[in-house]
Amino acid sequence: MTDLPADPTPPPPSAPGRSSAATQPSEAATQPSEAATEKLANSLVLHMPRMFLIGVGGAGLAFCIMFVQNLGGVIAPVFLALNLMVTAHPLHTWMARHGVNRGIASAITGLVVLVVLAAFFAIIGWSLTQLIVSLPSYNRQFEDLGGELSHRMADVGITTEIMARQLQQISPSSVVGLITPVFTNLSTAATVITVMVAVIFFMMMDSASIDYRLDLAQNAHPRLVGAMHAFAEGVRRYWIVSSIFGLISAALDVVALTLIGVPLAMVWGILAFLCNYIPNVGFIISLVPPALLALLALGPGHAVMVIVAYLVMNFVVQSLIMPRFTGQAVGITPTLVFVSLLFWSWVLGVLGALLAVPATLLFKAILVDADPRSRWANALIASDPMTYLDPDEK
Repeated sequence: MTDLPADPTPPPPSAPGRSSAATQPSEAATQPSEAATEKLANSLVLHMPRMFLIGVGGAGLAFCIMFVQNLGGVIAPVFLALNLMVTAHPLHTWMARHGVNRGIASAITGLVVLVVLAAFFAIIGWSLTQLIVSLPSYNRQFEDLGGELSHRMADVGITTEIMARQLQQISPSSVVGLITPVFTNLSTAATVITVMVAVIFFMMMDSASIDYRLDLAQNAHPRLVGAMHAFAEGVRRYWIVSSIFGLISAALDVVALTLIGVPLAMVWGILAFLCNYIPNVGFIISLVPPALLALLALGPGHAVMVIVAYLVMNFVVQSLIMPRFTGQAVGITPTLVFVSLLFWSWVLGVLGALLAVPATLLFKAILVDADPRSRWANALIASDPMTYLDPDEK
């Protein structure tokens, strides 16, 4: 028998436009699209009870506040250093635009910030030194004031013998108890300054490539990077407005002290301008030297006039007028400016009052401006309510 030839008939061709891979479900068909996933997530959120969402959000917010409060000793100086570097960054940009190497421009910018900080504390020390140098020339007035005070106290039944017995009861432990908080505050201030200088040094090295890094990040998250640019502009406006109102307050103080006749009025005006940047205790530091000199050189009545003038001008300029202009400059309402001062003072302590507006701008940039679904909040908290509109939709 002969072998039968193989069947020459070829296999039936596949249908045009179809391949064997077509019989398998495609990867794109088996995986839900990003839009479908987002739609499903939004649907789940919408069907959750509102009280549940509020409770979860409130609990998360409370945890974040406690976390920031516990780390306030670290967060506050780091954020202050960031503010200073952000404020000085236009100098870096200007030098880079005029052909200066970016590394050299970053080093110069950081050194300028450090020099300004050193000059700030040096001038405050110089102003207080002027008080110490001036006091010996008022020894006779100081003795007369002490004698008059002793007579007044004797009239109400407090004699020198009673005061001597009270002084004898003072023990070394009680003195240490009074001095310890002072040294604690000094050590805290030294720690803050050390952290700030270290952070500025490292930011100085990173700032050479910050513009390039932001450009790369903008490709993935343009809204967030745009919000951070707006935050930087708001921080610069805030420090400019604070400086302008500090100059106004200092000028008014100099005029008042000159009219009252207090010696070294210009020195105390410079001190008042610098202490404008020190929250809480800055006003007291700027008030004590001129009030003390007025007491010794001119008498108690003039000292009271100095205290009243400082209180009135500080309240009117810093508490009534400045919040309104600050809110308009940085883009938030005056009420939010005032509330932020109270809130951040509680969260971050002494530096909280100084960093209140920049901290509020940072959270507004991250939580509101960068999220199209949250921009509606600008209708309530922004100085211009029309900023609730999405910039891409205008």
